Amino acid sequence: MFVSPYNQIALGRADRKVRIFDTTLRDGEQMPGIALGVQEKLQIAQVLDDLGVDTIEAGFPVNSPGEFDAVRAVAGAGLKAEVCALARCNKEDIDAALKAEVAAAHVFIATSDIHLKHKLRMSREQVLEKAVWAIDYAKAHGVVVEYSPEDATRTDLGFLKQVLLKVQEAKVDRIDIPDTVGSISPAAMRYLIGKLKEVTRVPLAVHCHNDFGLATANSLAAVEMGADQVHVTVNGIGERAGNASLEEVVMSLHAFFGIRTNVDTTKLTRASKLVARLTGVSVQPHKAIVGDNAFAHESGIHVHGILGDASTYEPVAPDLVGHHRKIVVGKHTGVHSVESRLRDYGFTLSKDQLSSVTARVKRLAEDGKQVDDAELVALAYDVQGKGREAPRLVTLEEFTVITGFNFTPTSTITLLVNGEKRRASETGVGPIDAALRAMRSAVSKGITLEEFRLEAITGGSDSLCQVTVRLADQDPAPVSALGRAVGPDIVTTSVDAAMEALNRLLWTKSQITGARS
Repeated sequence: MFVSPYNQIALGRADRKVRIFDTTLRDGEQMPGIALGVQEKLQIAQVLDDLGVDTIEAGFPVNSPGEFDAVRAVAGAGLKAEVCALARCNKEDIDAALKAEVAAAHVFIATSDIHLKHKLRMSREQVLEKAVWAIDYAKAHGVVVEYSPEDATRTDLGFLKQVLLKVQEAKVDRIDIPDTVGSISPAAMRYLIGKLKEVTRVPLAVHCHNDFGLATANSLAAVEMGADQVHVTVNGIGERAGNASLEEVVMSLHAFFGIRTNVDTTKLTRASKLVARLTGVSVQPHKAIVGDNAFAHESGIHVHGILGDASTYEPVAPDLVGHHRKIVVGKHTGVHSVESRLRDYGFTLSKDQLSSVTARVKRLAEDGKQVDDAELVALAYDVQGKGREAPRLVTLEEFTVITGFNFTPTSTITLLVNGEKRRASETGVGPIDAALRAMRSAVSKGITLEEFRLEAITGGSDSLCQVTVRLADQDPAPVSALGRAVGPDIVTTSVDAAMEALNRLLWTKSQITGARS
């Protein structure tokens, strides 16, 4: 890693390990619009386990029968990680967690005067009594118990210390300090954790929300002062502005502090993409570590540096997080970017030809057109006097989509691929997802959907829509292609756009294969 040398001067290198407590399936799912079923929770839990997180908070089992079933399924999946369930400090909640057969219970009750007065309507003594009772009750049933004084960062320090001392007397296994509304600064977090470590003998954790964009920074500040565990979610999803991001926290611990975790960082991007797909919450392109643009370079100056030595503009090698580097052509592109991309396709252009392609790329970009790999290759052929359009290697023969109430959307598609008839059926979270999955399945499992954008062109229930689809493949080299289509039917228009992208992608891949053979 190529981070600033001042990190080591200021922070030193800590020879220790921090536990990662993942709450994607509980706090992450509390993000408005997310509702995960049993199978979806199981898929995410298995990826988290493969990633190497220490604890998976599977959900809040008392919340509903479906949530209980999901938590129990995760607990019974034979995972290496400790599976935990959330519970308030009452018998009903804790019993639900115990019946779900989890290894750990995360019990909580608020301690700030704001919550005591306006939510709980309880005294400090009553809150303290409930916390101790809950820990005693859960411990008596043989589970690991982690306790959170909700809204700890707005709790009176004297009372907070008193709570921590009492729950330790009750033999709590871990204590978590939640920054429930993201209301603390990193400097204040360092102060608070330093004070709490004075009275804490068990592992201390933090749970930071991102209301001011400081969840990762606050988590690191806590670790700097001795916190032993960090609560995180994949992609930072969660209520309001989200939670501390798993990928940001883990990589920052490694890079800045030299602190180890059990997380296999090469699987971070895979986990990010799975969670984005199953939750329906897209990752912003410029998201740190896992965003599509995290290792993308367009500026001519930057690309020139990257081609000389990647450390000039990358603090972390992309393969360390399971990502890949992209040289993108667009408005800010220089000759070096164009030359690098075209070299992958076997082109050796003269200086004048490269300048011509670069100028045309910039003009297209300034007109609002995204220049993908297929477009770039076509421009290269054109300046050589060999104008060539991407041929249609795949033809759609037929497709059907079946969907309805309490019915899993299913699509069957028949394609002609280089004259060979291929048929595939897939299910999806909706009719479009099912159709696109079937299409990719018929051609290549390695093709991924990187972008899907739907826009209404006219008003009304019979309005025209424009669909933009970007498909990508990493073999034999990272390649992507765009497709667009306009029509009145969302599903068929989406398939039309995907077919255009697919043909452009396969043609572009063939140019790389031809150049390397």
